[in-house]
Amino acid sequence: MSAIFSFGRLAALLAKEAIQMRRDRITFGMMFGVPLLQLVLFGFAINNDPKDLPAALVTTSHDHYTRAMVSALELTGYYRFDYVVASKAQGEALIENGAVAFVVTIPSDFARRVERGDRPQILIEADATDPAVASGAISTLGTVASQALQREQSSEAQAARQAANALEVIVHRRYNPEGITQYNIVPGLLGVILQMTMVMMTSMALTRESERGTMENLLAMPASPVEIMLGKVLPYLAVGAVQVAVVLGAAKLLFSVPFVGSIWLLLTGVLIFVLSLVLLGYAISTVARTQMQAMQLTFFYFLPSLLLSGFMFPFRGMPGWAQVLGELFPLTHFLRVIRAVMLKGADYPAVHGEMMILGLFVAFFAAVALLRFRRTLD
Repeated sequence: MSAIFSFGRLAALLAKEAIQMRRDRITFGMMFGVPLLQLVLFGFAINNDPKDLPAALVTTSHDHYTRAMVSALELTGYYRFDYVVASKAQGEALIENGAVAFVVTIPSDFARRVERGDRPQILIEADATDPAVASGAISTLGTVASQALQREQSSEAQAARQAANALEVIVHRRYNPEGITQYNIVPGLLGVILQMTMVMMTSMALTRESERGTMENLLAMPASPVEIMLGKVLPYLAVGAVQVAVVLGAAKLLFSVPFVGSIWLLLTGVLIFVLSLVLLGYAISTVARTQMQAMQLTFFYFLPSLLLSGFMFPFRGMPGWAQVLGELFPLTHFLRVIRAVMLKGADYPAVHGEMMILGLFVAFFAAVALLRFRRTLD
């Protein structure tokens, strides 16, 4: 060695690393993809003050006072009345299955009580499983409703002032009346923890075999691709079971999160969700060449699913295109299932749509993994 340090040797090493990075397309793509992804998601998709929220109107009257109330609520930008129903049971079903965020009930004698100055009331029930969704919409209710009623009675100023003062807006925060954040976060953490661990561990299933040089022995075995896939992913279901027990136990003992639904329905949803995750991880392992690439692809998937699923930020607060992307992640549908079962006591008909979608993810990821499986090392 002619010298302790040589700029020529350093330049040669830097050139070698540059060529290696250029060949590693996944790593090279991550260098540009992750910052761009974060900029787009945080800059355009994230919104902590969701508006244009779906609502249901329960009323049997169509007088001008009722129309004034509905118009005033819509003009706030928070409410979008997609449903008009005539019974409380119909409104209850809509808020339970997550179709609406609010149920606004205007009594049939509302107009008569306004004209008599007999303390008219309107009831607004908000789905408070995610406290951030309802907070902005609820904070504007009293002022907006009173002003709308006053404008409608403008021809009789004195009566208007009395009616405005007497108007009572009753707000029920359903499923989480105290607005406790842990009731929303802790159930969602189960899905996040399962996704982070299941996808990452199974994504290294085949890449670990390749790096250790044992892939030849695996391919030489008289086993079909389906058998190899099941042999790789099924053991991780036991790991997922342990994590489910730990998180649910902590939710009950440490955070006192209510559990009002069926444990068997919840466990069925967890099983389908975990199965979709391990199959997704296995599909990633058929694409990645090394364990590092598998980890990078897992992270690239994990970031948008975390931001667009409704775990960290209100799902309904995102623009339409972001909600469409969010529907492509199993975590989005699992969060709806677990929050509905744990906090709302939802039964199978209320969550069967989300369960069916999770089942479709299982079939899709399994098909991709089997199509990508290679019987040779070429």
